Amino acid sequence: MTDHNIAITKTTSKKQKPNPTELAFGEVFTDHMFILDYHQDKGWYDPRIIPYQPIALDPAAMVYHYGQTVFEGLKAYLTDNETVNLFRPEKNIKRLNRSNERMCIPTIDEELALQAIKQLVALDANWVPNAPGTSLYIRPFVIATEPYLGVAPSKQYKFIIILSPVGAYYKEGINPVKIAVENEYVRAVKGGTGEAKTAGNYASSLKAQEIVEAQGFAQVLWLDGLEKKYIEEVGSMNVFFKIDGEVITPALNGSILEGVTRNSVIQLLRHWGVQVTERTISMEEIYQAHQAGKLEEAFGAGTAAVISPIGTLSWNGEMLEINNSKTGETSKKLYDTLTGIQYGREEDFLNWVIELQS
Repeated sequence: MTDHNIAITKTTSKKQKPNPTELAFGEVFTDHMFILDYHQDKGWYDPRIIPYQPIALDPAAMVYHYGQTVFEGLKAYLTDNETVNLFRPEKNIKRLNRSNERMCIPTIDEELALQAIKQLVALDANWVPNAPGTSLYIRPFVIATEPYLGVAPSKQYKFIIILSPVGAYYKEGINPVKIAVENEYVRAVKGGTGEAKTAGNYASSLKAQEIVEAQGFAQVLWLDGLEKKYIEEVGSMNVFFKIDGEVITPALNGSILEGVTRNSVIQLLRHWGVQVTERTISMEEIYQAHQAGKLEEAFGAGTAAVISPIGTLSWNGEMLEINNSKTGETSKKLYDTLTGIQYGREEDFLNWVIELQS
């Protein structure tokens, strides 16, 4: 691995750290941040870690006007041995570059991006919280910064990484959540930007999310954008259903985000000898499986929540209770294994963890 020269300027005014037992999600940020600049005449240049601070951008910066931006989300975990683990960061970096390509953003040297994450987390390692279920959330993102109002790809960008100590994404934790199936609004369609992790996908999801939250649901379950018939994903997670012993998840079709946790769940289940199928699945099929008593479990999988069991699905005016609104055996085993590997409590038999050197 090439060792890139990342300049480091340490803060002279350290922030007060929050109580790790009172952490919400994404509200507090650490002492430092990473920045890498791009200009079409120079390529990516000037990698540096600096004190966390506001960014000055021209009002005409293209990110404000045309939404040319992508982001990622991953975590660092404090082990019982006081070391810090990263979980499959290379997968997030590869996905960042796939998003970059879709959004006409120049790809980033993956070795440099991984080194930047490692050095930034190591520098702010004392921010990794130690309370159960907490972690240090890592947010890499790219924004278009050229001051230009023409509709075209920007010629200038910033790649930035910030860190945030976080608690559970859902207040329910590993307890089952209530999910509403969305029949009116659409998140993405094949050929659009659904498989890229770009801001516009999330902006377009906010209206439906706002409506269902007011009704007491944690998230929206999105259906396909053409027929509003086939299941795609939950707002912040990929989704899985266990029907008559088989685990089924929607196949990647160009409008579904390829989740790192999704991939990890599929690998774990197959390692355990569980039948896993990636295919198109309709909400009608889920309904029929529920009516026949064959829908054993449903759960979401994502970096923020890890595994989130679904206790109730609301669809066409009916409330489908799953597994008596209790956490299923498969969901619990996946959660325990994934978090066990992430926090260093279980053997990393699939070589997913990178332990940071102190």
